Amino acid sequence: MNYRFFACLLVTLFAIAACQPVPHAVVPATLALTPSSTPQPEPVIASSPVVIVDQSIDSAPTHLEMPQEPAALSDILHFVFPTPVPEAVSGWRPPLYPVPWMPTPYDHFLFIRPIAPNEINWPLANYRYGGVFFRDVVHTGIDIPVKTGVAVHAAGPGRVNWTGYGLLSGQYNPDDPYGMAVVIRHNFGYQGQTLYTVYGHLSQIEVTRGQSVETGDLLGYSGATGNVTGPHLHFEVRIGQNSFSRSRNPELWIAPPQGWGVLAGKIMNSFGDPLLRKEVLIRSVDSGQRWTVKSYGEGAANSDPYYQENLVIGDLPAGNYTIWLPGQTSQYVRLEIKAGQVSYFTYIDGSGFSTALPPTPRAAFATPPPPVTPTP
Repeated sequence: MNYRFFACLLVTLFAIAACQPVPHAVVPATLALTPSSTPQPEPVIASSPVVIVDQSIDSAPTHLEMPQEPAALSDILHFVFPTPVPEAVSGWRPPLYPVPWMPTPYDHFLFIRPIAPNEINWPLANYRYGGVFFRDVVHTGIDIPVKTGVAVHAAGPGRVNWTGYGLLSGQYNPDDPYGMAVVIRHNFGYQGQTLYTVYGHLSQIEVTRGQSVETGDLLGYSGATGNVTGPHLHFEVRIGQNSFSRSRNPELWIAPPQGWGVLAGKIMNSFGDPLLRKEVLIRSVDSGQRWTVKSYGEGAANSDPYYQENLVIGDLPAGNYTIWLPGQTSQYVRLEIKAGQVSYFTYIDGSGFSTALPPTPRAAFATPPPPVTPTP
């Protein structure tokens, strides 16, 4: 056997392999964002509405294809790694718009979130304002699903109007469904009416009735007192009176994350009556992500005087969306969620969708008073 021949052959094969081109390295994308670098945006005024009716959902593209541009060498070589932290309890979201944030004469983002951004501080998706859960009782607030012992903060400045058990009846009652609760009567109002915020199911209260508080002050800690299936914070906005029947949808009052917006809708039958507990599907054209929201149930849920909505979903990244109702697949609407403001649609069974904004209020309200007015 010619061992010299085989040795030469092996050396030749290694040399050929060594001369093959090296494949391009796969460079990881940016892994973290720096919230503090987010610029403070300016309010954006809504553009002209668009009406789209009776279009086939099957023809709607599932994503938006954008041309890819080659990255500069400096960008390719720029690596940003996250700071090691314990496992996150919530997804990162941009900082909120500074309050008061009022991009149009009829929008009123006047409150911060009562839970800090290092915890989950957005509503439980399947039990929003107007939802029905306990014994056909309509939900008059939002539930923020935090564990027991999370700090609860004042959503705005004012004076503590109530503390302890008994909020629903107005007198001490250890069986009150709100459990241990705090109410703030705010030192500003909206169109001449006093505003209140409610913080329910607390495990501990750190303020006293009559105490003055500023935005962000500690009120107490989340818990599971009252009628609950688990620990969370129940948060309400009330207008005019501190009453169960005077609530409004908090997602139209608390500031959205910067670059994100809120969707309000009014869905009706062919006679113009509200469709109750009707499911609406929402899909991002840009990312393909989907959301589901239901219209209000019949009862104590109140609509905004301008939008007259019967469904709201907040915290949607700005971009293009497709909206439709299950069982109505021949109809859908394309709608743009605008950063920092409310986007709006209506649906009438048999007529389809519209993105036209509600008409300007009648003459008596044509020149509304300043949105935020002091109250005694």
